[in-house]
This record gives sequence, C-alpha cells and structure tokens, in this order.
Amino acid sequence: MSRIGKAPITIPAGVTITVSNDNVVTVKGPKGELSQAVDKDITVSQEDGILTVQRPSDQKKHKALHGLYRSLLNNMVVGVTEGYTLTQELVGVGYRATNQGNTLDLVLGYSHHYVFQLPAEIKVTTQSEKGQTPKIILESIDKQLIGQVAAKIRSLRAPEPYKGKGIKFVGEVLRRKAGKSASKK
Repeated sequence: MSRIGKAPITIPAGVTITVSNDNVVTVKGPKGELSQAVDKDITVSQEDGILTVQRPSDQKKHKALHGLYRSLLNNMVVGVTEGYTLTQELVGVGYRATNQGNTLDLVLGYSHHYVFQLPAEIKVTTQSEKGQTPKIILESIDKQLIGQVAAKIRSLRAPEPYKGKGIKFVGEVLRRKAGKSASKK
C-alpha cells in the first residue's frame, strides 16, 4: 500500500466535498471552491468527516495514481481552509517590484521592465522597505497554480551562484561558488 495514498484526509468543519458520477471531486470551503478530475480507476469515498482514496489493484499505474490523487485532494482541502502563501525576494542592486491589482511590474537589471499579468485566482502584494530586499508575496487557494506562477517569476532572473543575485524564495539556500582566486606573484 502507498504510505501517502492510504492516509485518510480529515475534513475540517465548514468544508463540503462532493464526488460526481464522472469522478470529479469538488471541495468548497470558507476561502473558495476547487475541483479536480480523478482517474476512473481510483475510488474516492467520504464517511464520518474522513475522505479516503482507494485503488483497485497493485499495478504500477494504480500505485502511482493512488498517492498522487490523495495529495492533490489534501492540497485542495488545505487550500480552501487556510490558503497558500509564497514569498520571493529580489536580490540585486536596482531590482524593484511593484504591482497594480494583479499586474506585477519587475525591474531586473535588463534594458526593459517585465510586466507580468497574474491569474485572477492569485492575489499579489509587493513590499519595498529601506535597507531590505524587495519582496513579492503571492496568495492563493490553489497550490499547483501558485507554485507554477512563482516558478515562472523566478525564471525571469534565476539566482546566480557567485553573488546570489536574482529572484529567490525566502529561506531558499543557494549553492554558492568561490570566485576567481587572486593571482600568484
């Protein structure tokens, strides 16, 4: 049995989960609503405030899908109750981030600005305090979407290994390289 797949999902108060006939699971909570299509072989059942995911056999495909769908459903339950927050920081001289609504404007040392239109499901805020690196704070109920958008923003100027300049996640540890050695005379 998959260790992840066999773990039950506890449904918190205020969350309703419905499973349709075509195996689409919809989760409604205080922060919003999410839905996920589940493979027809995987069985999702709900009883006494606990959601369980079962697989029909021990085939490799079923084992893989078992843990996958359990994790996706758990992420949906956590998203509609607590939500997800990702914080990124811009390390580099002159790097700036501003936002107007869901439009993010980034100055990353190139000859032009990057104007990034975010999906409506994601709320963005920027912080620029004197003496601190500028920060981009993303909030959403959809873990997959927020991770994908954060990765896209990071790819605009990935941190380099010598000085660490670029867009990085707060708390991310970068592998740093030593620069050139001083010449021997």
